[in-house]
Amino acid sequence: MVEVIENESRSKRLKGLTTDTHERLDKTIMAHNPFASVENYTRFLKVQYLFHRDIYRLYDEPVLDALLPDLKGRRRFDDIVHDLGDVGAELPVADRAPHFHAGEVDLPTALGWLYVAEGSNLGAAFLLKFAAKLGLDAGHGARHLAPADEGRGLHWKTFTKALDEIALTTEEEARVTAGAETAFKRVHALVQAQYEA
Repeated sequence: MVEVIENESRSKRLKGLTTDTHERLDKTIMAHNPFASVENYTRFLKVQYLFHRDIYRLYDEPVLDALLPDLKGRRRFDDIVHDLGDVGAELPVADRAPHFHAGEVDLPTALGWLYVAEGSNLGAAFLLKFAAKLGLDAGHGARHLAPADEGRGLHWKTFTKALDEIALTTEEEARVTAGAETAFKRVHALVQAQYEA
């Protein structure tokens, strides 16, 4: 059972509450050796494409834009599309409609999904090094893994600072956590579909 520390920030609390799901996802991804070949990496890109397609609309939501810094600049979907083109892959056929639709966003749930998306960029430094062994880099094939201009650490801290300062009720806090858990599980399902089908 996860111990909740009094006065702990929302981002740290989220990390603790989703650790098991997150670690299970990381192990599943790495078990499929996504950087063993361009073919394997292409499957990884398709996972990224479908996940970021799910959250595409969130970056255009005015209510989120007012709360989170440089929200539009954080969207990586277009970079993923370019990366797929660089490796000569077609865009994958979506397995369902996008998770979020314009004007129909539950704020706490959306925050949970964005926490997962932003956190994945923080850990992408290692992935970019693996991609380099395939001849890919931030300008070709691995654009979506590139760091922000201000660096990964500051980019993440700016996001989590804003996330931590949003006023939410206890019930809304639970929806943030549920949103993050759902996002991690969505990526896990996409990984299984791409690599185990």
